[in-house]
Amino acid sequence: MIPEPYDVRTSDSEREAVVDALRGHAAAGRLDADELEQRLERVYAARVRADLLPLVADLPAPPREAPARRRAPFVLPDFAPVVAIAVLLVAIWALTGGGYFWPVWPIGALALSSFKHRRGACLSVRSSPRPR
Repeated sequence: MIPEPYDVRTSDSEREAVVDALRGHAAAGRLDADELEQRLERVYAARVRADLLPLVADLPAPPREAPARRRAPFVLPDFAPVVAIAVLLVAIWALTGGGYFWPVWPIGALALSSFKHRRGACLSVRSSPRPR
């Protein structure tokens, strides 16, 4: 909470950080009102950072915040090959006389496999170990 070097004059923002920490500890029940008042007087009278150290030395350090978890971005699959094959299948269907639109089945299977393949790729990237 108090940065080094300790023999440097303290700033107002450093004093206020210690005041906020002391008030938080008082709210948690670690300091009573009289002790809080005495420590606050010493905080405002502090000239160098070393003067602030004994005021928080017997109090626990504030808990560190857990790092935010990043979600993998949603990425649409590359539909270019699926579209090319779909156009080819529709052309074959049209050239063979139309009728029942059978290309819907292979086009649907290709689209689903494309989504599934892309989802698996995103999961494998997310679960891969970090490089060192």
